[in-house]
Amino acid sequence: MRSTKRLASYLFLMLLVNLTFQSQASANGGNLLFYGLAAVALLIFFFIVISVADNFMVIESNESGINGDKVNMGLYPKLSELFSKSKPAYLENEHVYTLNKGYDIPLEGAASSSVDTNTVATRFAAMPPDFIGLMPIPALEVAVGDSVKAGDIVFYDKKKSRIKFAAPVSGEVIEINRGLKRSIANIVILADKDQVSRSYDLPAADASREDLVEFLLTSGVWPGIRQRPYNVVADPEVTPRDIFISTFSTAPLAADSKLAIAGREDVFQAGVDTLRRLTDGFVYLGLDGREDSTTPYAGITGAEKRYFRGAHPAGNVGVQMHHIHPVGNGENTVWTLDVNTVLLLGEVMKNGRYNSERVVALAGAPLDAPRHVKTYAGANLGELLKGNTLENVRVISGDVLTGDAVGTDGYLGFFKNQVTVLEEGNEAEIFGWLLPLKPRASVSATIPTLGDFAATTNTHGEKRAFVVNNVYEQVMPMDIYTQQLMKAILVNDFEAMEGLGIYELVEEDVALAEFACVSKQPLQNILREGLTTMMEQG
Repeated sequence: MRSTKRLASYLFLMLLVNLTFQSQASANGGNLLFYGLAAVALLIFFFIVISVADNFMVIESNESGINGDKVNMGLYPKLSELFSKSKPAYLENEHVYTLNKGYDIPLEGAASSSVDTNTVATRFAAMPPDFIGLMPIPALEVAVGDSVKAGDIVFYDKKKSRIKFAAPVSGEVIEINRGLKRSIANIVILADKDQVSRSYDLPAADASREDLVEFLLTSGVWPGIRQRPYNVVADPEVTPRDIFISTFSTAPLAADSKLAIAGREDVFQAGVDTLRRLTDGFVYLGLDGREDSTTPYAGITGAEKRYFRGAHPAGNVGVQMHHIHPVGNGENTVWTLDVNTVLLLGEVMKNGRYNSERVVALAGAPLDAPRHVKTYAGANLGELLKGNTLENVRVISGDVLTGDAVGTDGYLGFFKNQVTVLEEGNEAEIFGWLLPLKPRASVSATIPTLGDFAATTNTHGEKRAFVVNNVYEQVMPMDIYTQQLMKAILVNDFEAMEGLGIYELVEEDVALAEFACVSKQPLQNILREGLTTMMEQG
């Protein structure tokens, strides 16, 4: 509408100039100029009329529930339809969402597509901080020196004692490390060479939902199911409206999830079949539509498939949920899972064993050979990275946007399938903001990025005043006013936080906006503070 108003002002100006010229020019020359300008003005007038009609058609289609991401209801073709790469043939009859906002950070050090099975870790950890919303000091079920099997219960939350947390591997408990205020940081297990799982009495195929939930709670699998809003461990007393699974990641240097399902399609199917029994709604699979060939997850049955195309964060389950069926203003409850949790669930239900095996990407420019490795949840990062020269680097459990800097003494988070290594950016860069002499990634066109580059942890600036601009809108493919929401959180305006969509978001959804932020604001921490406040308010 703003462009329409601008065109109307141009039309009025042209008519004014036309009348001025006509009053001053000779008869013949004035007539020619008048007719020419009149023709141009008439064309602009028709363009304005058509633009207004186009806007009304789009508004009407949105109010009617027609998905504008899939069908263009306007009179004009979108630029993405004219110049974007055509969709591959396998997407012709599928539900496809093309996201035009986002940014792929071009980093060196992507993991090769092969899976290394020779890299072995011997120490694994179960870490209570991986699970949001727990008491800082859970009730321990094991002590140093105890032997455990994979799936044995090692701790549970004192407030929610029904939810049990399992050992990722079998072996001997060798450490119980504490953090601030004597909170439990991790429980370290020295793994057996040959892994042994606890045995399960599987529920009957026609077991009730209540019996199935109770089995999953006692099995140790339940904590892998997360609940929106808040991204906490799912409440077993709640039946979710829907369940969402994203089968791919668009994060920088992300692991290839197709390697995780290879040869385990039946296990993944068993996990999806179990999830269907836990909701009265749908199980949605978010699939990768950026590839030229179909994804192996396309063969899974019993789930609603939705394809997503676009830059990061198109792979975030929160972004997919926002476009498929949003959680709303807290009135709905939905569950989310990642690929590894579905496989873990499927192993228990199909094969009667606890198997936290996963394919993990070891990525980053400082590594000698970035690659995928096969290991278990909670693996020690130093052992996974053994053989690399790691000097003046930061070792991250996860990706560069949302991961935790834990070092080589740290362990792989339960919900992580990636280890990223970056060079420390501890050298000052004189006038770096004015003369970008080193390659870097930026969403701004004033700093061109030529190909992949070896990033450092240097933020090229420090926290400063909250500058009002539209940089968040450039990278957030969600209809949320991110900057206004962050300011509402900072001043504890509860009604504004709800109205601006805080229930739609978790930390990973604003991570790219934090990267692009010219004010260097810690948006992920701010958002978590807001979510915690809303949980406490009930």
